[in-house]
Amino acid sequence: MLDTSFWAGRRVLLTGHTGFKGSWLSLWLLKLGAEVWGYSLAPEGQRSLFEELALARGKLHHQLGDIRDLQSLQEAVRQAQPEVVLHLAAQPLVRRSYRDPLGTWATNVQGCLHLFEALTSLQHHCVVVMVTTDKVYANREWVYGYREEDRLGGHDPYSASKAAAELAISSWRDSFCGSCLHQTPFLAIATARSGNVIGGGDWAEDRVVPDAMRALAAGKPIPVRSPEATRPWQHVLEPIGGYLLLAEKLAAVGSSDKYLFSSAFNFGPLIEANRSVSELIGLILQTWPGCWNDLSDPSAPHEAGRLHLQIDKAHHLLNWRPRWDFATAVARTVHWYRSVYEGVSPLQCCLSDLEAYQLDPTHGF
Repeated sequence: MLDTSFWAGRRVLLTGHTGFKGSWLSLWLLKLGAEVWGYSLAPEGQRSLFEELALARGKLHHQLGDIRDLQSLQEAVRQAQPEVVLHLAAQPLVRRSYRDPLGTWATNVQGCLHLFEALTSLQHHCVVVMVTTDKVYANREWVYGYREEDRLGGHDPYSASKAAAELAISSWRDSFCGSCLHQTPFLAIATARSGNVIGGGDWAEDRVVPDAMRALAAGKPIPVRSPEATRPWQHVLEPIGGYLLLAEKLAAVGSSDKYLFSSAFNFGPLIEANRSVSELIGLILQTWPGCWNDLSDPSAPHEAGRLHLQIDKAHHLLNWRPRWDFATAVARTVHWYRSVYEGVSPLQCCLSDLEAYQLDPTHGF
């Protein structure tokens, strides 16, 4: 799926590298032979996949920093001199966005613009993949999936800030990418909107899979807030593989195709993986027996009830499609956590999943 020769020795700046997806992406890039500069806040919580993989003690150039700090970000860009930028740094939690709306908006919108401002110093070609979310669409609770051309919007601060980031990115690209005196000819920018990712190593608060794994390991019922909410569930390797492929395409296209790829792309699962939270929990319990409690609260902050993505564009323009079905993604995820709780190293579990994903494109488990 990926061109390994493209990534060997490629200078990559990865923001948000200490997060869940960032840790997986750091590991994959290092396996591909890339030179990776990471820029991110310190890992949160009692457990962190980044720390469990010991990535800071390897070949990764690890720098702690806040994307709201323009001067620090400019220095990181100056040191890395990236040929590829993968921007994952964000405040990614819906419920936290209600507690800290200003911080969420500053990180998710202003942080993007800080990155672009820092990249204007580059004097060589660089492709930039800005990761947003499937929640950027004005949610109408449709039974069918959203396409990249559908209207943007957002009810909660997290979703709205990510939709605003898409608008800011588009505006910056239209205004400052080009050959005019006030523009730079060196940047090609795309955005990536992925579905709800699952996979080993997510220890975040208020996410259904980490909550489920912690509860099952402790022999307690799984707390479930929104059992009927429907999401496009996919293993974490699916979208991050899409980000890498999109970066390759951006770097390869000529000027005539530039605007075709310098645009938004959905990376979601096949339609059969659009399942309710209760269906996800039911499948988890088939692999790791236990029980769950319905903690639905009508007074809780609003979250979208139904969310699907259409992925035709990524399929036709990037030749990308999901490799693992819903059952495989869930089985791989549960197996990762059970193995780690039983004493297997997280690195060994991640490498096993990564090898299976690359070598077996249909089943993988």
